[in-house]
Amino acid sequence: MLRGVSFETLKESDWASVDRVWEALEDGEIGAARERLAPLLAARRNHPDVRIVDAAVLIEEGHAADALERLAGAERSADPALYFHLRALAAYDLSRFEAAVTDAERALAIQPGFAEAHDLLSRALEHLGRDEEAGDHAEFASELDPERFPAPLEIADAAFDALVEKALAELPPRVQRELGELPVIVDALPSRELLTAEPPPLSPDILGLFVGEHLMDRTVNDSGRAPGSIHLFKRNLLRSCATPEELEEEVRITLQHEVGHLLGLDEDDLEQWGLA
Repeated sequence: MLRGVSFETLKESDWASVDRVWEALEDGEIGAARERLAPLLAARRNHPDVRIVDAAVLIEEGHAADALERLAGAERSADPALYFHLRALAAYDLSRFEAAVTDAERALAIQPGFAEAHDLLSRALEHLGRDEEAGDHAEFASELDPERFPAPLEIADAAFDALVEKALAELPPRVQRELGELPVIVDALPSRELLTAEPPPLSPDILGLFVGEHLMDRTVNDSGRAPGSIHLFKRNLLRSCATPEELEEEVRITLQHEVGHLLGLDEDDLEQWGLA
């Protein structure tokens, strides 16, 4: 906290600018949000409520650690529930799940009907193995805002594995030959070790991941090495889809994407290999 420092209340025009930044974020227009924020940063960079919206943009840009630094001076913002929620979200993106739980609970203590905080708390609790509590908060989020936070799909492990096998069988023959004995592993969620293996951490919400060296980097001297593995994360895939049909399509797309990483392909190469 910045002790002994007082801040003038933002002017009505400043709040209008803040609202325009939030609108751009809600529309998924991150570049526009950053452009709209620039005049506010130039004029009131260290105001707590400007720090809050700057942190929100930084999180969407994938800079969670920078967002936490900005939030360090935002304790006196006009919306303490939002402050704690954003701090929880940044911690979650950095795989600091314990801190994310603590701050999400603080946000909900201030604003019990905060659907986004319930959803975030549910996801963080899942990563800590606290599944019953996670389910309760997922249900609260869905009740408060069913459009944004629908109940996750449910599917038996065997049925999910069948979707993966179908997606593998549909890969082009040329790709199947390259895969060889490469294992495709279905995990409930990505482990913290996988997420933080290299800086910056990967998003805990990733749908799939290829671990290992892609084929373009291998030499004849690598023939004895393990080929790596492709991981699909069941809970994240279920959470991202609204219907069984969407799930089947997302499993196929995610698998193809990770196979593309294995092959060392860029976006232009994917179509040539039949993976577009």
